[in-house]
This record gives sequence, C-alpha cells and structure tokens, in this order.
Amino acid sequence: MTDSPASSALSPPLLANKEGIASSESQTDALVIQRPPWQRAWYTRKRVLALLGLVALVIVFLAVFLPVFFIVIRKKGGSEVRAGAGSTIGGGSGSGVPNPASPSGATSGGDGSVIRLANGTEFTYRNSFGGFWVQDPADPFNNNARPNLWTPPLNTSWTWGKDRIHGVNLGGLFVLEPFITPDIFQRYPGAVDEYTLSQAMAADTANGGLSQLEQHYDTFITEQDIAEIAGAGLNFLRIPIAFWAIETWEGEPYLAKTSWKYFLRVLEWARKYGLRVCLDLHAVPGSQNGYNHSGRMSPVNFLAGNMGLANAERTLYYIRVFTQFISQPQYRDLIPIFGIVNEALVGIIGQDSITSFYLRTHDVIRNITGLGEGHGPYIAIHDGFQSLSVWDNFLQGSDRIILDEHPYFAFGGVNTDPIAADGDTGIAGIFAIGNFGVTFGGEFSASPNDCGLFMVGVGQVSSNPQCPEYDSWETFNTTMKEGIQNFVKASFDALGDWFFWTWKLGLRNGWIPQDPRSAVGMCQSLGAGTEPWDGTFQPWQTGTPSSIPEASSSQFPWPPVTISSASVPASLLPTYTNTAPVITLPPATFTAAPSSVTASADGWFNHQDTEGGITTVAGCPYPNEYDGIFSVVPTAACTGPESVATPTPPPV
Repeated sequence: MTDSPASSALSPPLLANKEGIASSESQTDALVIQRPPWQRAWYTRKRVLALLGLVALVIVFLAVFLPVFFIVIRKKGGSEVRAGAGSTIGGGSGSGVPNPASPSGATSGGDGSVIRLANGTEFTYRNSFGGFWVQDPADPFNNNARPNLWTPPLNTSWTWGKDRIHGVNLGGLFVLEPFITPDIFQRYPGAVDEYTLSQAMAADTANGGLSQLEQHYDTFITEQDIAEIAGAGLNFLRIPIAFWAIETWEGEPYLAKTSWKYFLRVLEWARKYGLRVCLDLHAVPGSQNGYNHSGRMSPVNFLAGNMGLANAERTLYYIRVFTQFISQPQYRDLIPIFGIVNEALVGIIGQDSITSFYLRTHDVIRNITGLGEGHGPYIAIHDGFQSLSVWDNFLQGSDRIILDEHPYFAFGGVNTDPIAADGDTGIAGIFAIGNFGVTFGGEFSASPNDCGLFMVGVGQVSSNPQCPEYDSWETFNTTMKEGIQNFVKASFDALGDWFFWTWKLGLRNGWIPQDPRSAVGMCQSLGAGTEPWDGTFQPWQTGTPSSIPEASSSQFPWPPVTISSASVPASLLPTYTNTAPVITLPPATFTAAPSSVTASADGWFNHQDTEGGITTVAGCPYPNEYDGIFSVVPTAACTGPESVATPTPPPV
C-alpha cells in the first residue's frame, strides 16, 4: 500500500480498523477481531418452529454431508496434488466429521465445528455460507476445502469473469507500516519505516532486539483470523511480502529469512479453509516508490537512479526464486496469482522502462512455468497510478497478465463532502476495467480521507478538518454508517474482483456488508449507470497459449536503453552477475506426514533452470542501493564475467 508525500496524486491506503475506518487508537484497540452481527443474530432471532427445523436440516447437510462428499468424490478436472495443514510451526485440528474413505484420519467441518489450536485453545468455526474446512495430517496438500458455496474449491478451476475475487489483504503482517502497527513504531521514536525500525530494534537487545519482529509474525495474524475471513464470505487473500524473506545483503538491517516460515504457515491455514492466495512482492531492493511500505523511505532506486538497473536485476532474481516455489504442484492451485512489484512509480521510472521490466519478468516466469492455464501463476502488475488507458493493448499475446489498480479515495486532496454523498459518487466510472483484460482492485479502503494516526506518515498529521469526527467512530450516527456502507458496497460492485485493505476487517458496526454479494448492482442503484462486466476476455489473457508479436516487444529491450534520474548513461551503471549459488526457499515440514510428502516440495519447480544467483562483480564499486550516490563517477562499464549457468540440484 502507499505512503506518499503530500504532492503525490495518490498516496497511502487506509487501514481498516475494527470498523473499517481510520483510527488513531493503538493497535491493541484498533485491531481487535470483531464478530459480525449476523453471527450473533443467528442465535438470537426468533424463528417459528417450522423454520427452526428447516435451518437445522440445512446446517446438518452443509456441515456433514457436503464436506464428506467433496472429500470422497473429487470434482472432475481437479488438481492431482492436494494441499493442507499441520506444520511444525503449529497448526490447528478440529472436531469435524471423519472422512470414512480416509484411513489417515482426515477431518472436515462446517458451521459450528470446533477448531483446536496447537496451544490447546479452541474456537468455533462460524460460516453461514456453506463453507467447510478440511485437514488431513497424513495428506497435508489436500485441496478439498471450500470457503463458501459460490466459490470453487481449491481442487477445481477458477473461471475469470464468472468466479469473482472477494478478498482481503493481510497488510502489516510481513511488511510493517506505521499506521497498521502504531504501537510498535511508538516504542521507537524516530523510526519511520521498516529500515529504521529494524535498526532501532536491533539496538534494543534488552527487549529482544530484532527478534521482536518474529513475535509480531507469530501473533499478528492467527488461524482464527483466517477462519473468520472464510466465514465472512471472502475467498482470497493478498499477502504482501518483502525481498528479505529470501535474503539480505550487507548493510540491510531487515530480519532475514524469518517471515518465510510464517508465510508457509499462513498458506497452510488458507488451504485448510479453502482460500486462494495472491502473493504480492511489496518491497524490492532500492525501493520502487520511496514509500515506507517499500522498506525504506528514499528516492526511487528501482529502475531509476544510479542503482536502478542493479536493483532491478536483483528483483528479477527474487521473482525467479518465488516463482520456482509457488509453481510447484503443491502450491500452484493455492497461489494462482503473483503480484511481481507493488506500486512501482511509473511517473518516475517511465512507461517504456517499466514495460521492459514487465516483459523481461514475463519471459523469466514463463521460461520456468511454461505457457497456458495450469502452468504457474497469473502475473499481476500494478497500474503505477497511471490512467487505465495507458495500459490498453499492453503486450498483446502475453500469457495471463493481470492489471492491479489501487483506487483509494482517501488521498489526493482534502475531501470534506458529507459521507452520505460520497456513498453516491460515480465510483464505477473510476474503477473501470478498460481494455486491458483481467483486472482487479488489489487495494482500497472504506475511508474517504486520510485521518488516523500515522496515516500520512510518522510525525505527519492530516490537514482534513473533519478528522475529529471521523476518528470518533464509536459515535457514528445512522447517516454516517449508511453512507460508509454505500461507499464500500459501490466499491465492491464497481471493481468486481477486489482485495479490501486490510484485515482485520470489521463488520460489527454496520458499514461493511455482511455478505459481499449484496454489493452486486449497487452502482446502478446509485445512478452510476454502469453495465455489468460480461466476462469476455481474449483467449491469451486467460490461459490459451500464445506469444507476444515482435512488433509489440521489440521496442522494449532488456536492459532498458535509458534509466531515469541516473547521472551516467545506462551502459555505465552498476550491474550484477549471475555466478553465485542460487537460493531455494525451504519447504514446509509436517510432523504427521510421510517424509516423501515434504520432500516433494523442495522449493524449485523447474530443475532445467540452471542459471546461477545474483552477486556483485568483483572489483566494481557500488553506491548505496537506496541513494545511488557515486563516490567515484564511473567512466567505463564494469560488468564482470559473462553469465555462467550452474547446475541447480534440489535441496537435500
């Protein structure tokens, strides 16, 4: 999500606190999980005796028969590899229905089943939409779970234009942002981003040093959160992650390689409850936008500045490592989308340079996965805060590229219109699909302004005069609540496929829809006059193998001819060489599963990809990755040896 200077046209997204509105409260108060009213009302509403009997029969059917049915009888066309739960980090179990066809002890459960966590605590799974969880300790890659009756189970195909993303971001989990976890930043005055926070934490050995971040990873999102996301009628997670999940280099203060194991745990939970995942590379070397969520607030030094080319090469390498892992059969149905760089500022980088990078990334990924549906993830690219028309006819013939837009109303100027009027705005005219193809809203919020603690950055305060009113969410009147719900529902309807920013998503106070499907038709009801999307895409946009015509690709060479904001020609800029041992991401381990199950997901899908890993060229000077300031201005290229292909055996 964004955290831009005041001059930016679009700036940071808004945290949805327990009510989905910006709050100046601490994390303890602002991020408490709330039970939606429909869950409590289910047991309190008066029903006539006949209706009670009917409801009871429906519950029994959904909680008992359907889970068993989907476990015993796999859907036609489903994946041959299945997915599941129960890792050594700690997964839950449940008091669900035993699968009579599974001697390994698989269980499943629907609404009312009890989930028992690794620490001995329990919670009751609530899902009034017919969803059910599945867990098989001996088969941890079981893909039979389903979050609701209108979403296909993980073991069946997703059809774009017919199946709709009703998703939520796990913002602030693996990439920290001040307004999402203000209590952490308040403990370290002067910390404005994860870079400076990590430096301050590392020096604070008395309170655990940098390991405090691992405590955050372990507790910020729990299995109960994931269960409640499924129970809220949602079906997709967008999980921001940073390059330091793979590694850090000298001088980078981030906690290295630690978030990955907790990411794997979230994947287990997502699989257990039937939620698909969009992996989002949220922070890359050098910063793609200079905002705090990119790791460090700094000048853009990804595809811009003197380290722009080197940082882009390193980013390509990390994209390759992530792609190898998520393209494995055990994960490709669970993670069907890979957002390759979050919110790269195209206005600084340049349209041609970013297109060259996206084309190069497309080719790197498809050389690993192959072409067409079922061969690796869809590739999501952000619109760079450019007009959607800029992306019309982008790289025609490419294989499954999605355009990700982040239409926040909270930023870009002070908005003092009454919230009831905001609910009636022509949102659909802004959230347009355009002529790109598959498009979704990867981030948006429930707020029309930038009020709230740290919303515009540490030490900065919104200039909106209405902030006292918006921050007092406890006293919102009916008009305010209805206006916010209109605003949210119109956003849902206009986008069609969306990820709300951010869980923990609040439904309690009546301005977040209790059922995401209730938003369908909202734009037309508000007079926006938008026709529903007819679901028609070009075949190559949704998985029919094709190729990019030479006429569409030749004008975007790699590396780009020019790098913006660089003080020397692109030919003299620092680069890396791929002669280092390649990194493979460690797989999850499962205590109750056969060893062959764990070993089958070794972190590297395509072993014919034998190119080495990125490393510096011996003897070449490199400026700081975030400021790119040369100590000695280069006058000759320093590119090092030719790229060397090295064997890449699977990890032992």
